[in-house]
Amino acid sequence: MSTIENRYDFVYLFDCQDGNPNGDPDSDNSPRFDPETFNGLVSDVCLKRKIRDYVSNSTTVGAIPETENRIFVLSGNTLESNQRQPFEKWEGDDKPEAKGKDTKPTDIDKARLWMCKNFFDVRAFGAVMSTTEFNCGQVRGPVQITFARSIDRILPTEHTISRQAFTGEKDIKSGTGTLGRKYTIPYGLYLAHGYINPVFAAKTGFSEDDLALLWKALANLFELDRSAARGTMSSRGLYIFKHESKLGNAQAQRLFDTIKIEKKPDVESPRSFADYTVVPPDPSTLPAGITYIDGLA
Repeated sequence: MSTIENRYDFVYLFDCQDGNPNGDPDSDNSPRFDPETFNGLVSDVCLKRKIRDYVSNSTTVGAIPETENRIFVLSGNTLESNQRQPFEKWEGDDKPEAKGKDTKPTDIDKARLWMCKNFFDVRAFGAVMSTTEFNCGQVRGPVQITFARSIDRILPTEHTISRQAFTGEKDIKSGTGTLGRKYTIPYGLYLAHGYINPVFAAKTGFSEDDLALLWKALANLFELDRSAARGTMSSRGLYIFKHESKLGNAQAQRLFDTIKIEKKPDVESPRSFADYTVVPPDPSTLPAGITYIDGLA
């Protein structure tokens, strides 16, 4: 399949109800937020993790072939175990040799191309693969996603929970179960921006099939990622702007501003998606050379 030939910009809208969309390890895993405005935040790596997991689960159940769609940054695996693969599985007489920092540039190029061909997230997001003996170089990915920010301020709430089962015999003497804490937000509607660069796609081999898989992952991101800790999370909008040219036909922010999201006048504290009005772009008003696509349609 040929690599993509068009630039894409997109807006991704999702929400969380009675859950923790992205805990901050530096704050006892409480929901991330902007300390000045109290808008909620979800990190880009959190969203990429969910995309990776969706693709990985899709290969596991056979929805897409595993060949060329493996995941490099996978929970429970070491990066080194994946980086050594091109040096061990290369087919042909010109097999690259792993010598760490002393690896020949030509061998690094071979290993990098092998990794791009076989790992979806390397083709999409890029990777630093030069930190072990198995030097596969570095890749700058064509797909970039920003932090997601909530439309309105959120109110993180701490809940005390208890477990009545005892860990050991010595705990029975206390007479009470184990106490713990759980953080949630009542509701938050989050917006992230994304960019896809066809110039970098040509270097990694990011194809039209990869692009279709990315859109499918974003549309169904939370369906295979349910957790009591995360409450109810749902994809609410995927607004895609396709440019005719590789360099683009309009500035990304100009396109993003065509999406209007407002809290309804009679709502003070949003508690559901129905408390907002979302107006998608009007295709007739977009700059020349731009095609609008509803990614959830």
